[in-house]
Amino acid sequence: MQNNLLTFKDTSTEQMLALLNLALNVKKSPSDYRDALRGKSLVALFEKPSLRTRVSFDIGIQKLGGHLVYLDSQSNNLAGREDTKDMALNLSCWCDGIIARVFKHETLEELAEHASVPVVNALCDLYHPCQALADYLAMAEIFHDVKGRTMAYIGDGNNVTHSLLIVGALLGVNQVVVTPIGHEADQEIVAMAKELALQTGASITQLTDIDKLDNADVIYTDTWLSMGDDTPLSEIKEKFMPYQVNEALMQQCGAEYVMHCQPAHRDLEITSSLIDSSASLLMMQAENRMHAQNAILITLLGNLIN
Repeated sequence: MQNNLLTFKDTSTEQMLALLNLALNVKKSPSDYRDALRGKSLVALFEKPSLRTRVSFDIGIQKLGGHLVYLDSQSNNLAGREDTKDMALNLSCWCDGIIARVFKHETLEELAEHASVPVVNALCDLYHPCQALADYLAMAEIFHDVKGRTMAYIGDGNNVTHSLLIVGALLGVNQVVVTPIGHEADQEIVAMAKELALQTGASITQLTDIDKLDNADVIYTDTWLSMGDDTPLSEIKEKFMPYQVNEALMQQCGAEYVMHCQPAHRDLEITSSLIDSSASLLMMQAENRMHAQNAILITLLGNLIN
């Protein structure tokens, strides 16, 4: 894997499988890794508020024997206080890695360019790689071998969609992305994922008609519009309610399980009854954020461990 984790687009299938297997081992035998980050200090730079990302990184790093320093920018751009370049150079003097949850992917690229320590993307406008690894970790636990399985993503094409496409393509998971017209995933990223999928034989299908979804092992959904979007709820519901993930949709395509990266808005993008059902993998996904992230940190900092 590359020295930073901004996106998995430059990761090979072999590296992706190795990382997934490491995450499985970290979850299965945590005591084997309790000193993996012993003596290491990481800094978390957050422009956007978080529950799962902050807590899972903080506790996960502690479980590996490391230390996390959290810097909250109070939902302002990191570059507003001082240049991103200078932040990267200064932080590299003290810490062993930088975890950044930012508004713009360009901020991550600038951090990575000037930092002399690994930079991990904890979320940006284009990608959410840690979430995607956690999600496929859940699928691997349920299905054992994810290759050849089908995930259907329903809703707004966004950063989560993009990372699911990339990681899924590398793992050989067929993907169907169903979005309202005008809310499709970034077509350059879709094309990139299709290129990666040639290595594994995975298929990627894009639909706007929800009635055409006829086969999936798992249905995945996310919030209809991103945090901070001020579009009136009435307008959102008018466009997205036909794409609600519910029991009828599960039956329509034969899906066994449902996934959501959270926070979830009950009875909007997904029914409350489905969240609380035996088909729900939501809490497994949430727990797996910690294990997936720990696998990433072990991989990135492994050459620094004594």
